[in-house]
Amino acid sequence: MGKTYAIAVIPGDGTGPEVVRQGCKVLNAAAAKFGFNLEMTDFDFGGERYLRTGEILPETAVDDLQQFQAIYLGAIGHPGVKPGLLEKGILLKLRFELDQYINLRPVRLYPGVETPLKNLGPEHIDYVVVRENSGGIYTGTGGISMKGTSNEVAVQSMVYNRFQVERCLRYAFEYTRKFGKKARGKGNANTLGLVGKTNVLTYVFDLWERTFHEIGEKDYPDVQREYYHVDATCMWMVKSPEWFDVLVTSNMFGDIITDLGAETQGGMGIAAGANINPEGVSMFEPIGGSAPKYTGKNIINPLAAICAGAMMLETLGELDAAGAVEKAVKEVTATKIKSLSAGKMGYSTSEVGDLVAQRL
Repeated sequence: MGKTYAIAVIPGDGTGPEVVRQGCKVLNAAAAKFGFNLEMTDFDFGGERYLRTGEILPETAVDDLQQFQAIYLGAIGHPGVKPGLLEKGILLKLRFELDQYINLRPVRLYPGVETPLKNLGPEHIDYVVVRENSGGIYTGTGGISMKGTSNEVAVQSMVYNRFQVERCLRYAFEYTRKFGKKARGKGNANTLGLVGKTNVLTYVFDLWERTFHEIGEKDYPDVQREYYHVDATCMWMVKSPEWFDVLVTSNMFGDIITDLGAETQGGMGIAAGANINPEGVSMFEPIGGSAPKYTGKNIINPLAAICAGAMMLETLGELDAAGAVEKAVKEVTATKIKSLSAGKMGYSTSEVGDLVAQRL
């Protein structure tokens, strides 16, 4: 048997445990076929634990998770807990304290999956967004004064330093070199596009653009460089998504365009993402929420969680296994399931997991 990977599993809330269970089923099937081991350890972080103990995360949580090579997450969000409390206390805390400074979101339309974009197919929608995940306007730099008065002032600033920008860009260049369209045999060049707003956000995106071209010219001459304004990017994502290969952008812009991308690839039921620390522990999850109204009914779509598992295998270096999982998902979407919507797939949650696992 080959390598052994220690994986922390956080099933989370609502339907999270159901989709993670199917993801683990597929991951174990891939491990058996490709000759490596997965040692999975469950953590009960989420709404039920909070309601039972009053504790969002134990003090040792970050240290405990740093002992693993990856984190596999179901979903966070409980109807009995105030919105935002668990998300900030678990998801954002782990992202920041584990320094998961890259958010990676593939935007790929699989065969048989419907897109709202007329006359477009899998050959058109196939790109990846690299989102900076540690800085920018979401870090909360700013404040409010004279709150509740007619003179109230609210300030929230987009702040980036060269270190944050450069490490994100270098990850994006490396990713493009390894997984761009040319590298995958689907194009004539590996192209990295910087998404910004240099005509208005002249300070922050001057830093991004200068750094982008400086390191690209010096260290990545084999990667073709493009620049796109974020508003134009949104239009092209709808009109001509085939133009894109790998996109890199700031925290807020990345948050917006990846949700648009998810809708074009068929919705949250197929969208997977990763919060990555290339030098540390990364976390992989389906993008959709906990969907508590479907909890325990065995009708939720597990494919996004399964695709997140494939991303985990890719990041761990098990490229053949990751490719096989993605291929199996494509076969299932093309030939088996009727819809990505809960209760309309034509199969139960566990049956969809079986269909993917059997194709491995």
